[in-house]
Amino acid sequence: MISKKIQDAINTQINRELFSEYYYLSMASYFNSAGLNGFENFFLVQVEEERFHAMKMYRFLNERGGRVFLKEIEAPKTEFKSPLEVFELAYEHEKLVSSLINNLVDLAIQENDHAARNFLNWFVEEQVEEEASMDAILNKLKLIKGEGHGLLMLDNELAQRVFTPPAK
Repeated sequence: MISKKIQDAINTQINRELFSEYYYLSMASYFNSAGLNGFENFFLVQVEEERFHAMKMYRFLNERGGRVFLKEIEAPKTEFKSPLEVFELAYEHEKLVSSLINNLVDLAIQENDHAARNFLNWFVEEQVEEEASMDAILNKLKLIKGEGHGLLMLDNELAQRVFTPPAK
């Protein structure tokens, strides 16, 4: 049985994962309206990943005898100045999520909940990848100053991304 403290913390994180899904959907919509379908695709894949993360936590709570309590999802930012701004915000958001996951791991250690700690380690590793992915694209956008032929080439590159659910 999972402790109420960890159950509440994971419920909060489920909300944050669903907010991330919503936030990235807003970013995808921005790129769609700008005619950058590859960038839109990149964020639509992010949407699926964030939903996967939330559902992974949902299943974990249920498996441990906990209960999921859904909360209101905050409205995301909807207006952006440029592709560069979007990726700056996305990178900062991923760094925030990493800190939230780390806080969950710290709580699992404090509560001596080895199952939760083991479960959360997957998310720690996932966040390393998430930050690196956002940072890499952000750096490319900075190199090309977020415009011109470089932007179109990057758009074509991002169009190739597909969501592949992790094995577990």
